[in-house]
Amino acid sequence: MLTEIRIDGLGVISTATAQFHEGLTCVTGETGAGKTMVVTGLHLLGGSRADAGRVRRGATRAVVEGRFTIDEVHDGARDEVEKVLESTGGQRDDDDSIIAVRTVGSDGRSRAHLGGRSVPAAALSEFTAPLLTVHGQNDQLRLQRPDQQLHALDRFAGSAVSGLLRKYQLARRTWLQARTELLERTARGRELALEADRLHHSLNEIDTVAPEPGEDERIVAEVLRLSDLDSLREAAGAAHDALAGSGDEPGAGAGALDALGAARARLEAGEDPALTALAPRLGEAIAVVVDVTTELSSYLSDLPSDPAALDSLLTRQAELKSLTRKYAPDVDAVIAWAEDARTRLTSLDVSDEALAALAVEVETAAAQVRETAKKLTAARRKAARKLATAVSAELSGLAMGRASLEVQVRPLAAGAQDNAPITVDGAELHAGGTGVDEVEFRLSAHSGAQSLPLSRSASGGELSRVMLALEVVLASSDYGSTMVFDEVDAGVGGRAAVEIGRRLARLARTHQVIVVTHLPQVAAFADTHLVVDKVDDGKGVNSGVHALSTDERVVELARMLAGLDDTETGRAHAEELLATARAEKAEAGSVAG
Repeated sequence: MLTEIRIDGLGVISTATAQFHEGLTCVTGETGAGKTMVVTGLHLLGGSRADAGRVRRGATRAVVEGRFTIDEVHDGARDEVEKVLESTGGQRDDDDSIIAVRTVGSDGRSRAHLGGRSVPAAALSEFTAPLLTVHGQNDQLRLQRPDQQLHALDRFAGSAVSGLLRKYQLARRTWLQARTELLERTARGRELALEADRLHHSLNEIDTVAPEPGEDERIVAEVLRLSDLDSLREAAGAAHDALAGSGDEPGAGAGALDALGAARARLEAGEDPALTALAPRLGEAIAVVVDVTTELSSYLSDLPSDPAALDSLLTRQAELKSLTRKYAPDVDAVIAWAEDARTRLTSLDVSDEALAALAVEVETAAAQVRETAKKLTAARRKAARKLATAVSAELSGLAMGRASLEVQVRPLAAGAQDNAPITVDGAELHAGGTGVDEVEFRLSAHSGAQSLPLSRSASGGELSRVMLALEVVLASSDYGSTMVFDEVDAGVGGRAAVEIGRRLARLARTHQVIVVTHLPQVAAFADTHLVVDKVDDGKGVNSGVHALSTDERVVELARMLAGLDDTETGRAHAEELLATARAEKAEAGSVAG
């Protein structure tokens, strides 16, 4: 649920804060006061594209801050929000709420923060998607699009369609991969055969050399060592002789070991405790010198005595370099290239046997797509009948008593150059990402009238009411806990306006509903009434938002009634409108309870 929004430097609003509560909140105000800036701010919090033109004139940036709570939403939405917070590192505030912030600079640069952490704008979209659904006049236009109509039908159908849709999409992905591979192998048979020959030749060359991981680096180190073999042997031998002594030549001096041994014997032979106490330390020194002497002996014995060893290593190094010049910068990368080549070879088999086996795989996958698509179509058609009945019933209560909605689910024919054609019950259809169906909403103005597509049959006001009727019907399966309507009542009035207010109030029993409206009949049903008013101080227009008391609501409703706020008649009419709305809400609440 959205509990608060703060707006700075957005449009005509310099600084404004609005508190939101459960139930129905209506936002009203004179034309140009900035009512729609509230909706614009919510769009920004939803991750929509930032527009520098929305920044208030003279301001360096616009900032929108929203505070959300998730205790009231269903478990699925709460889990999704928690995942976003975990992935972004966002933290809850002290009152367990979550703060989302969007900043738009006058230079067009945008910044987003969630739970105190800087995040991409897309992360805000992921965060608000389960919590917030914004409907504006652009959404009414989107309702005319077939893809949006299909989406609405699938929302209504819920799990009856979603599970089948996932199975279909998985089967379609498998089928398309196999089909693409078959088409590629068939069309590029000669080219793929040549590529396979080249890969076989390269792999034979690599396998003949048989490089080992890290071998090139080891050879470099060994070559450096062997190139300086004489000086290494001389240094190690001299060090060994200095420690162990050399008895090979007459008169050769004793080594360090002999000297240390003699010194320890002298100390141990003495009777002074101070001297005898030093003997163990000389014993430790002797042990260290013995270890070093042994390691030097081992080092000398390991040095190659074969003069051809260096030549052998240089020859091996040349073989490895021949591979690294052709295939990769080092031996490890050559080995990886070879593994990739072996994998690639498995997809280059263009023999008759391989193509026949792949064709069987494609047909098996196509059969799975075909079967799942037919079940998906059947589920949609069943849901379409229920959706049409439910929306038509809602339209009758929105002063469109004789109007009815028809939801058609038709097969989507494949085009001439279709990239995913599939035959279903003898018809060549397009296997799209959402199935083989196209959905069309058709509106019949009255009983007996021909139904026509929404784009041709519905006026702006009728389209608003159809969208509202859809939302009321879809409320039980709706994704978000907060629903925002921006002038959904545009183009209507009179009884239809009252019915829209009644439907929104009913929707607000299960959702938090925020409505920007210019109709007093709708505003009268609000649980919370906010007004956006503007002040011109001579330096510019500034708008603010504040909640209305009961008396202030009467004045605002009277103003909305054709500007009758300064007349007794207008106020009396406004009071009557409020009383009627309260009575209807109380009656509806008791029936629901």
